[in-house]
Amino acid sequence: MIDIAESPASETTMNQAKHVWSACLSKLSERVNSQSYKAWLEPIVPMSLEAGVLTLQVPSHFFYEWIEEHYEEMITAVVGAVLGKDARVAYEIAKDDPPIESHADVAAVAPLPRSEPKSYPPQPESFRIGNAPPNHKRSGGSGSFQNFLNPRYTFENFIKGESNQFACAAATAVANNPGGTAFNPLVIYGGTGLGKTHLLQAIGNRVLQLHHNKRVIYVSSEKFTVEFVEAIQSDRINDFSAFYRSMDILIVDDIQFFAGKEKTQDSFFHTFNELHHLSKQVILSSDRPPKELNGLDDRLLSRFQWGLTADIQPPDLETRIAILQHKGKEQKIDLPVDVVECLAANINNNIRELEGCLISLLARASIQRREITVELAHEVLRHTIGQVKSPITIDEIQRNVCEYFSLPTDLLSAKTRKQEIVNARQIAMYLAKELTNSSLKTIGLHFGGRDHSTVIHAYQCVEDLMRVDMKYRSTVEQIRRRLETRTKV
Repeated sequence: MIDIAESPASETTMNQAKHVWSACLSKLSERVNSQSYKAWLEPIVPMSLEAGVLTLQVPSHFFYEWIEEHYEEMITAVVGAVLGKDARVAYEIAKDDPPIESHADVAAVAPLPRSEPKSYPPQPESFRIGNAPPNHKRSGGSGSFQNFLNPRYTFENFIKGESNQFACAAATAVANNPGGTAFNPLVIYGGTGLGKTHLLQAIGNRVLQLHHNKRVIYVSSEKFTVEFVEAIQSDRINDFSAFYRSMDILIVDDIQFFAGKEKTQDSFFHTFNELHHLSKQVILSSDRPPKELNGLDDRLLSRFQWGLTADIQPPDLETRIAILQHKGKEQKIDLPVDVVECLAANINNNIRELEGCLISLLARASIQRREITVELAHEVLRHTIGQVKSPITIDEIQRNVCEYFSLPTDLLSAKTRKQEIVNARQIAMYLAKELTNSSLKTIGLHFGGRDHSTVIHAYQCVEDLMRVDMKYRSTVEQIRRRLETRTKV
């Protein structure tokens, strides 16, 4: 434990705070992995130490919320170990926290040291292969070129949810300060159709919105490979290399397709090194974490892990509903709630497929001059995915559980601790987590505004009892079968 009284009287409270926080970081580094440490602990700035209160500054509101949820208990324990059990931790938000979308900002980590940029010869526009709409053509730095960004892909129309919140926050931080955070490279990974391309291009569009003179390019790994091969064939490999190394922001989609292409990987390796050395921003996407990519050079994989890796998971039910409602508004169509819930309940892994199903629904309604109803939605779903099910809702689960135990449904939200009520409530929470895609927070709200930790506890209690009590297990399974039978169409 550090005794502050030993510090010289002339030492400022900030220096004391730095001394203490340095000791805390040493202990914290042993408890978290290097990526989490770099992303969430290094950016914290010690501000003062007065009367046993260590004040720490965090870069943004989102950053504070993340720390509070994931690391506050650990930080408090370590500070207590360093300063004594009566020590406390206080947080303040940096005054220059940028005003960006709610829940979409993230730590603005201190800029990395920049080297003097090298100047490259102007690249003729004809070097770029492929065609793009005229509004995709940007001039800046050295000449005009096609950036292949789709202007429709923005942060404003990217629907955020628990499944993509971290990736979106990191992307926003990079877009607001390209090359100036520790998130370089930023690697976003996830399955097909989850919004990786949208998020990557949103970064490029935001950068161009804020910095008109920045050179930004979006390219798929396939296009990069094709251009590299054509450059070799036309003896313009130097032009190819100089062009990509003159970028301020390089965005490469689907890097898993570099696998097995040794010459392309070698070219990209040197381009990456040059851009990173100049503190230019590199943004990548793949269908899995970099460490799981096969067929890529180890030196490339190690560099992909230098910055931040963020994943996008399949969207939860609320996010899928929000996506459909947003698309309906874009089409100036007020979609019935039951239709939206039906589509969202049946397509849960692929946003692209979800949007395609909605387009098919709107097309049928228009061509056949029919109202947009659940029946029409069922027709489209049968054609798209085969078997159709109606969504199981938390309200329906509550009704079924209460019917089984002959209880009024309002008791599930009451504060009573009667054993039969607690038992029914826990089973209902368990089934809500099992049979819906609702978040823990949403489930808790349906049970009288209870905390997500209560839902986790209920789920664990039911699982434990089902392992040891066959009669209890039979009860839960009976209610579950009743729910699943009622929702088949």
